[in-house]
Amino acid sequence: MRGICVWRRESDYGRSVEEWLHEFERRTGRTLTSLNPDEPEGESVCRAYDIVEYPTMMVVDESGSPLAMWRGQNLPTFDEVLLWLMK
Repeated sequence: MRGICVWRRESDYGRSVEEWLHEFERRTGRTLTSLNPDEPEGESVCRAYDIVEYPTMMVVDESGSPLAMWRGQNLPTFDEVLLWLMK
């Protein structure tokens, strides 16, 4: 499983997402791929998964199929994300 977070560092929510990602890695030892929707890779992921709201966190399987997705500034709990990453 792969975790992805699509967000803009220079935004109202940027600091809270950055802190969430750092704390998630510290507590779980796992990292989420961090993408900017304004860069080529982030833009293609946004198109592929119809992401229009930021931040968006999601877990995809090996084939790229989305298993879980969280949108908006109400960030998921670490346990929610970790549960999906471990499936």
